[in-house]
Amino acid sequence: MSNQEKQTPQPGWSLEERDPQFIQSLMPIWESFYRYYFRVKTDGWHHIPDQGKVLLVGSHNGGMASPDTVMMMYDWFHRFGTERLVYGLMHNSAWIVSPYLGQLAQKLGAIVAHPKTASAAFDRGASVLVYPGAQYDMFRPHSQRYKINFAGHKGFVKLALKKEVPIIPLISVGAHDTLIVLGDCYELVEKLHEWGLPWLYQIDPKVFPIYLGLPWGLAIGPLPNIPLPVEIHTRVCAPIVFERYGQKAAKDSHYVNTCYDLVHTRMQEELNCLVKDVKKFG
Repeated sequence: MSNQEKQTPQPGWSLEERDPQFIQSLMPIWESFYRYYFRVKTDGWHHIPDQGKVLLVGSHNGGMASPDTVMMMYDWFHRFGTERLVYGLMHNSAWIVSPYLGQLAQKLGAIVAHPKTASAAFDRGASVLVYPGAQYDMFRPHSQRYKINFAGHKGFVKLALKKEVPIIPLISVGAHDTLIVLGDCYELVEKLHEWGLPWLYQIDPKVFPIYLGLPWGLAIGPLPNIPLPVEIHTRVCAPIVFERYGQKAAKDSHYVNTCYDLVHTRMQEELNCLVKDVKKFG
């Protein structure tokens, strides 16, 4: 193996692929979806300081398309410019399923969801965006569309404690109506896998949703979808600051659990308020 091959980072592990000019080229397209397709209403952006780094913690909605995430990205770049560094943590399977789309995501600032990449981004002075609930959150049943689901993942709390950064919660209402998740048949499919049915791309999806949406009508499995044109409301919440920070705090499992519960509870309360506001004022 040559020295060049040894030095070439694996897809998603480099912070150098982010391309502000590429992001800027997409802004007019995103703006059209923002204003006319999803008719986004948003507030709370004053909670993000003009300078400095923060850990943005969101709740995933709307399947693999996750339109509220894209609309949040548009808002960030529209308000702070494409040069202000922000990276989004993305599951490494994205590069396996579609290397091309993974490459495009890297140009937008996507990096592998790993403590080392996130720490490197903070060390560079960037902010980091994470969706702890991942597929469990984005494919939660429609009946749970107003419930925050982090699936017990606490890595983001340890990251905030180690890097001593505040957490900024991101919530939304509407995106989970862009497809209707009826349920999850993962346990059945997992049993079929045990009997010999291989996983697609050799990746265990952990969820196997049944949903109604475009373009499939009725779909089974974590398939990509085209979001329905539903109005989306997004909100940036007040920063969450913990009492203690540092390596010692991050290694204290009891303290990590306490911080995790605080973030989850605060975000659920904020989401409940946003739901009420949307139902009351539209």
